[in-house]
Amino acid sequence: MRKSHPVRRAVLAGAATVSGIVLLLSLKPASDPGSAQAAGQAPPAAAGQAPQGGVNGAVTGDAAQTQYGAVQVRLTMNNGKITQAEAVQAPKGGRSDQITASSVPRLNQAAVAAQSAEIDAVSGATYTSAGYKKSLQSALDKAKASAGAQQGSGNAQTLTGDVAQTQYGPVQVRVTVAGGKITKAEAVQAPKGGRSDQITSSSVPRLNQAAVAAGNADIDAVSGATYTSAGYKKSLQSALDKAPAGGGSSQAAGSGGGQAAGSGGGQAATQTLTGSVAQTQYGPVQVRVTVAGGKITKAEAVQAPKGGRSDQITSSSVPRLNQAAVAAGNAQIDAVSGATYTSAGYKKSLQSALDQAGG
Repeated sequence: MRKSHPVRRAVLAGAATVSGIVLLLSLKPASDPGSAQAAGQAPPAAAGQAPQGGVNGAVTGDAAQTQYGAVQVRLTMNNGKITQAEAVQAPKGGRSDQITASSVPRLNQAAVAAQSAEIDAVSGATYTSAGYKKSLQSALDKAKASAGAQQGSGNAQTLTGDVAQTQYGPVQVRVTVAGGKITKAEAVQAPKGGRSDQITSSSVPRLNQAAVAAGNADIDAVSGATYTSAGYKKSLQSALDKAPAGGGSSQAAGSGGGQAAGSGGGQAATQTLTGSVAQTQYGPVQVRVTVAGGKITKAEAVQAPKGGRSDQITSSSVPRLNQAAVAAGNAQIDAVSGATYTSAGYKKSLQSALDQAGG
């Protein structure tokens, strides 16, 4: 066949085209998402996304201070997914009441829908939205850290105590518990400004060391830092109270948290659970309950309104609310006549304590 024969030219052209296509395919960038998945590499997760990996229970973000008041978000998570979001603190008083009532439910819904802190601000609630997102991201960061710790050690937990208000400012403690022992303690909030800066920088590291050494909240106050020490111990105890039954030793659980009830080996595990602080018009209310065998065996208010008329109302209503909580076994209790605000705050904090037990 002559070199110029038409059939020969067609065959050579077809072969060249096929060779070119094969060469182009072989040079396909390795960064293509499909190639990464084919190679067994998962695409990177979006920043701020709810962590996967079996995170369960309630996670409370740090309080975010805004121009109109604090915002603090608590998430309920199931297998790493946000199933419920709520603001346990939000701006209040005057115009803030209306803005909070309108914006917070929408922010809660957005957090559950987005499964991250990448949510849009609510129009007309710029500061509240910004604080919400900041606290929400903090909660997700804690959940992520907890998931990583559990994967790495099998039983490590990061627990953040409730904010303890002191005369010089709030104190809030976060601990890491592994194998029933406190392996790390830190103050995520502490008094600041003026003389408080010096006292905090001197006392908090010593309190952190004492918490790790003692393994519980029974630590000595630092001389010259009485209020900070008292707030630290209170928040530390509330963090340890959040450890689930069986998740830590009686040492790490402090006074009662996670210990087996009584002396009988067949008795159900007992948990001491401290609810979040519920702010009322007359002051904060915070409830701690002891739960055994799925029943409330003890209820007490660790914070309640005080001063002036509030002292009389608190002393009259709180014992009745405690009794009602034990009798009902849940937060569906009647308000005490003449103590409407205290009753409402009590029920809210009681419910948050029971939420920690899955009840």
